[in-house]
Amino acid sequence: MEPESEGTEGHPRKVRKRRQAPNKLVGAAEAVKAGWDLEESQPEAKKAHLSTILFTDNCEVTHDQLCEFLKYAVLGKSNVPKPSWCQLFHQDHLNNVVVFVLQGMSQLHFYRFYLEFGCLRKAFRHKFRLPPPSSDFLADIVGLQVKQTAGELPKTMEGSLPSPNSKAAINVQNDPIVQKFGSEKVSLTRCLLTKEEMRTFHFPLQGFPDCENFVLTKHNGSVTDNSPLFGLNCEMCLTSKGRVLMRISLVSEGGCCVMDKLVKPENKILDHLSSFSGITKKILNPVTTKLKDVQRQLKALLPPDAVLVGHSLDLDLRALKMIHPYVIDTSLLYVREQGRRFKLKFLAKVILGKDIQCPDRLDHDATEDARTTLELAQYFLKYGPKKIAELNLEALANCQELQAASQEPRNTAEVLQHPNTSILESLESMGQKLLFLTQETDAGELPSSRNCQTIKCLSNKEVLEQARVEIPLFPFNIVQFSFKAFSSILTEEMNKRVRIKWTEISTVYAGPFSKNCNLRALKRLFKSFGPVQSITFVLETHQPHLCIQYEVLEAAQLAIESLDGILLDGTRIKVQRPVTELTLDCDTLVHELQGDSENQGTLYLSGVSETFKEQLLQEPRLFLGLEAVILPKDLKNGKQKKYCFLKFKSFGSAQRALNILTGKDWKLKGRHALTPRHLHAWLRGLPPESRPPGLHVVPPRLEQEALQTLKVDHPKIVAWRWGQKIVKLYNTLYPGTLCLILLPGTNSTHGSLSGLGLMGIKEEEESTAPGLCS
Repeated sequence: MEPESEGTEGHPRKVRKRRQAPNKLVGAAEAVKAGWDLEESQPEAKKAHLSTILFTDNCEVTHDQLCEFLKYAVLGKSNVPKPSWCQLFHQDHLNNVVVFVLQGMSQLHFYRFYLEFGCLRKAFRHKFRLPPPSSDFLADIVGLQVKQTAGELPKTMEGSLPSPNSKAAINVQNDPIVQKFGSEKVSLTRCLLTKEEMRTFHFPLQGFPDCENFVLTKHNGSVTDNSPLFGLNCEMCLTSKGRVLMRISLVSEGGCCVMDKLVKPENKILDHLSSFSGITKKILNPVTTKLKDVQRQLKALLPPDAVLVGHSLDLDLRALKMIHPYVIDTSLLYVREQGRRFKLKFLAKVILGKDIQCPDRLDHDATEDARTTLELAQYFLKYGPKKIAELNLEALANCQELQAASQEPRNTAEVLQHPNTSILESLESMGQKLLFLTQETDAGELPSSRNCQTIKCLSNKEVLEQARVEIPLFPFNIVQFSFKAFSSILTEEMNKRVRIKWTEISTVYAGPFSKNCNLRALKRLFKSFGPVQSITFVLETHQPHLCIQYEVLEAAQLAIESLDGILLDGTRIKVQRPVTELTLDCDTLVHELQGDSENQGTLYLSGVSETFKEQLLQEPRLFLGLEAVILPKDLKNGKQKKYCFLKFKSFGSAQRALNILTGKDWKLKGRHALTPRHLHAWLRGLPPESRPPGLHVVPPRLEQEALQTLKVDHPKIVAWRWGQKIVKLYNTLYPGTLCLILLPGTNSTHGSLSGLGLMGIKEEEESTAPGLCS
């Protein structure tokens, strides 16, 4: 298999964008690089959905990229940047995120037992390859690092930090606060977020598609340096529709609380998050105030030039479903290195000398948080950036984190949350929890912390039962199933058979031909269906036959469908695959590949020219719904191959295009695709494997015994049974649930095996993958 062109081409829709897109097909990856906001170019703003194209060179997603994607899915773009390899549109419409980890399985297992994984294949349209696992797969994807076991700070770190209060150790000009605001005192209006900053950090803005029903305050553009400040803080709970407002606190410039209201959510509450909000079911039961009541009161209370102050204020305004243009966000005002943010509790202690959010208190004081943000803004205005830079906040935060790590119990393998990568720490700052379900023997992966609920089970069955009950209660869930590792001998044999099987199903025998047939014309005919690795004459038969080995499965299938049974030079020829024990089920396999949800809407075309892309541009109306053009290139010379893949939004659009492209005007050959991009990339990485037809590949003795007795722990049975169980659980999840199935891969003495990821959003997949297992 040859590599696909990585200049994947997409077709942006002609609707409002941040920048004007050229009137031509543009690669989705290139569009992202160019800075276009693809999310805003989508007219559907009501449901979260994923792009159909993964922006990766070889369809392999690294563990860091997976962590990046999960953080964005859970936290949104106000807290983390958008993932670089995949587009997730309307993240704020996600209900929750669930990650199923099938420990002990790899991409090899998935394609060796492809037919047994039917339920998973049909349920999840998006698939990608993972690298082989590191020493701690879960720590990688959750963004955690293993802590030192002795409880002492590493010697290389001792003494490396400057004294926090030593001005000699500080270069004030390099402080990010000074770099943004300068050294001199700044005015109130200088501290306001610009419209572009509000757009970047996902503040609700008028005209945005996801803010259609938001209420505008009565602002009038008269804001000045003398405008009044109001501290705002909101507490949220988890409902069947995600996080919603449960309490609002508003504090005036003098520190007086002018509004403190409990709010009754309209949807069913799944978790009051009492450990963070201090609000329980008993407290909320008698409340009758609704969101619209709070919106009306707040709009009447705030003067037209009011400036709202808060910490991660975008979340508060989105909970209120209100739009206000004059805001100061203390998490962005006190700028930190590398786009990170200081916690409100840390700033309160270091800047104001006050302790807030104390764990020994019975409840959480939302008014205290609102007042604290207001005081932080006032401190900044009074003393200026230079005074704050001299406090060396970054060094203080680092010291605090290291001291907290060193005070943990010694000789215990704990996990240290790095502030720049840890999903757990980010969840904690938003008052949310992670659920981790696993077997007792695997429970050392994640820490037991205030915002990580770990449930240890005795078996995979118990993990599944607990998942049904617990998943709706948490915004982020990791559910780990553990399966017996394959022996290295069996794994190597499986790898060999997969290579041979793919070679055989991509090979066809054709004939008989007359003894004086035109060999050149025959070769030209068979090459018209796709790239050929080899064509050889078979002379063992009375009349000559040809053996053609294709580079892609689609070409072999197209040759069979087009030529089998036709008359050629007065002789009716037969075109068929070799019949071996590995190809006995090839018809079933091809049928399942064509029905794979990832291949729905994708076409394979042969006979394309160098100018094929330009030809498509001339007839854009004929190919409505075209999302991407994948143009493979030759590894050796970099030239474009004579075949391509076209990806459409729907099966119907693809079928209409296929009828046009294979008509007399285009003179192309094609069919619906059979192989997803990540499979192409994986097969390219496998060493070639061939064998004379008829030579049997005998399974190892242990596998023969397992198959003969149909043992329930045989991988074929495990794949079928657990694929069904997981999809049944998936079908019970709330709409808007982002679900990932991860086969981490394995390491053995015979080498490492790549992993595989499948993902989808509940509502999205229901419309694209009919016939899910029930």
